[in-house]
Amino acid sequence: MEQPPPTYEVNGAEIRKARMHAGLGTDEAAEAAGISRPYLNHLETGYRTRMRPGTYARLRRTLGIEADDTRLLQREPTTKEEVT
Repeated sequence: MEQPPPTYEVNGAEIRKARMHAGLGTDEAAEAAGISRPYLNHLETGYRTRMRPGTYARLRRTLGIEADDTRLLQREPTTKEEVT
C-alpha cells in the first residue's frame, strides 16, 4: 500500500467554485472543515497551494466531493489511495 503524499497541490479556483456550488460562505466552509477563514481564502486565491492530506479530506467532505473526485487538485494523484 502506498503512503499518501505529505501535501496535495490544490486548485484554488476549483475550491472556490465547489464552495459556491455547495452554497457555503467562506466562514461557514472554513468552520465546517476545521480550518481558518484566512487559510481558506489563501487557498482560493492561490496564495497557498498545498494542503496536508487530512485537511484536504476534511475540506473535500465539507464541499460534498467524493474521495475519487480529484477536481480540487492541481494535478491528478498517481493512485486512488492518495485522495482518501
